[in-house]
This record gives sequence, structure tokens and C-alpha cells, in this order.
Amino acid sequence: MEKDAKIYIAGHRGMVGSAIHRKLTREGYEKIITSTSDQLDLRSQQQTADFFAAQKPDYVFLAAAKVGGIVANNTYRAEFLYDNLQIQNNIIHSSYLNGVKKLMFLGSSCIYPKFAPQPLKEDYLLTGLLENTNEPYAIAKIAGIKMCDAYRAQYGCNYISVMPTNMYGLNDNYHPQNSHVLPALIRRFHEAKTDGLPSVTIWGTGTPKREFLYADDLAEACFYLMQNYNEEGLINIGTGEDISIKDLAYLVKKITGFEGEILFDTSKPDGTPRKLMDVSKLHSKGWKHTVELEQGICLAYQDFLSKHTSLI
Repeated sequence: MEKDAKIYIAGHRGMVGSAIHRKLTREGYEKIITSTSDQLDLRSQQQTADFFAAQKPDYVFLAAAKVGGIVANNTYRAEFLYDNLQIQNNIIHSSYLNGVKKLMFLGSSCIYPKFAPQPLKEDYLLTGLLENTNEPYAIAKIAGIKMCDAYRAQYGCNYISVMPTNMYGLNDNYHPQNSHVLPALIRRFHEAKTDGLPSVTIWGTGTPKREFLYADDLAEACFYLMQNYNEEGLINIGTGEDISIKDLAYLVKKITGFEGEILFDTSKPDGTPRKLMDVSKLHSKGWKHTVELEQGICLAYQDFLSKHTSLI
């Protein structure tokens, strides 16, 4: 990407988009285009078309999406499917109409089948049934991958798709019902500590294993791939390392300083038993993560304390 290029970050206020924004700013890019949801509804075809026609970006990072944890995904199934399809359809098509040089579509590890072999290789896509609780979101993301490939095949567009593993970091969502597992644990253990509670109850058995990537590491990978990767299909972005929810809970307990007991409600669903990315393709392209999990959670907790404790 040329230093004088106009770069549009869709979803710049979210955890991923804001990390990409920080990375581009550090690299000296000054023509960064952003727009908030109250200024531009990306679900609207007309608003998105008018925005692209006026701004004429050279490069696009498509990080805008309706996101959430198991409860949100399972509760707002129609919204997760409709909103995400609308957002990505409008941005991808408007990018084509306005001659965007390159677009990066950010998906999710939930695109892979629930019982796919581990670790998850890129070619496992569409080889089995999805996890039911987040199926609408996953289907939208799969459609985004296929749309990028279709525009590449039919129109010659250089649109690439990257699939991050579970993200956490600065500007995460700590909503008590709609957040992902790691920020949810940070908030719950912090609340339990400040309220002097004797225990924290975790959904499920604690046995499922998850992989976590610090958002600023993802931004580093996205910047690197935008410069060095131009292939169809998709590429995983992760650490290649995972941890059980039980061990994660004890790690968050340690970092937040909660001294009570951890209980597990086995009547609640576990979700996918394991989701570990095969990142050999990413490593072969020359990139590897640098922020390890304990360090990253410490940084995330400090960010939570500085920005979100007023919400509690």
C-alpha cells in the first residue's frame, strides 16, 4: 500500500478495526477513511454506494460486522445473518464499482465445521455441519469468502479473505450478555472481586479448548498480508496454541486478583469442543504472533480498568 493511498477501515471503532487503525497510523498512513454507524449505515445499499462514490478509497479493510458471544449469536439469529450479509455485500460490491485496488475481508474461525479435525486447516471449509449456536454468523462469513472469490474470478478483483481466531484486546466488548468468553471472564472476575463474592460460575464443563489472539497482533498480520498475500480462498490468522476454558478461567482469576472459588454449571452448553487454527500457511508467508496470552490478558485488563469500570 502506497503511503499516500486512501484506506477505508470499515468498523474502525471495534476492537479489530481500531487495532488496524493504530497500526496504519504507526506506519505513517495519513489518508485513513472512517465513518461511524450513525453517519453511515453499511446495511443500506444506497448509503454505502454513495459513500464509496464520494470517498473513492484505494484499499479497504472490511472489519465491520455484528458480533457477539454464544448467547448473542443464538438469540439474535436473524439479525446476525441479515446484518452481516448486508454489510459485506454492500462493501464488496461498492469496492468493485469504485475500482478499489485491494480489499481484505475479515471472517471468523466459526466458519469451520463443528467436528472438523484439529487443528483447522483452510481446506476444511464446507466439509461438515456448523456449530448450531453461531450458524447464522458463520454462514454470513462463508458467503463473504465466496463473494470475494467470485469477484476475483469474474472481475479480476484482488480481494483476499483472512480468518482470525478468537480475538481479545483493547476496545473489546464487555457487555454482560453479548460479549465473547475472554472479555466476559475479565468482567465477571473483576465484578466478583470488587463485590467480595465467594465464587464465579462458568458455563459448561470447562473442557472445551480455545485459541486466543491479541488484537494488535491481528492488526500486524493484516498489515503484513495486505502487502504480501494475493491469493483466492482464505488464510488463517492465529497463534497455533490453545487453552481449556477451565485453565483460561484460572488465568483470568490470577490476573484480576479474584480470591474466591470457580464453579462450573454443566447444565449449560459448551459449544464447539475445540477450535485450534492450523497456521502453517500463515507461518509459511513469513508472519508469527508476538504477544503471548498472559501478557495480552494483562494488557486487556488494564484497558478494561481504564475505560469500562464506570459501566459496572
